[in-house]
Amino acid sequence: MRVVVLNGVNLDVLHRRDPDLYGGMSLNQLESHIYEWARELELLADCRQTNSEGEYIEWCHDALDWADGVIVNPGAWTHYSYAIRDALELFGAPVVEVHLSNIEQREEWRRHSVLEGVVAERVLGKGPDGYREALAFLAERRS
Repeated sequence: MRVVVLNGVNLDVLHRRDPDLYGGMSLNQLESHIYEWARELELLADCRQTNSEGEYIEWCHDALDWADGVIVNPGAWTHYSYAIRDALELFGAPVVEVHLSNIEQREEWRRHSVLEGVVAERVLGKGPDGYREALAFLAERRS
């Protein structure tokens, strides 16, 4: 099973963000964990990160042709990018929304996700382990 992991805006500076909210590791460290967990679950993962919303959407379109599962953490785009929502809505494969922090317990503006309704699962506030949970969710649904 091939899984694409799409990380969005500001996740490239994860190591500079509040460790109590975001887990205290760099994006490279996080991706290393994701690849290790994917191997353990017999998944093939492809991790990508961008600060460009257009590129993020292009990656969604590209993955339509090959991904059997999708994990997304669009960062702040979660709260307002209907373009990303529309791109994810095209997937026949399951999409899992992951956030390192629990966005439902943060500032009011962060509590709304435009992705609700197009994702099969949401994993919130579990730090880096949220990605492991998302991979496990997809592995359980492999065809």
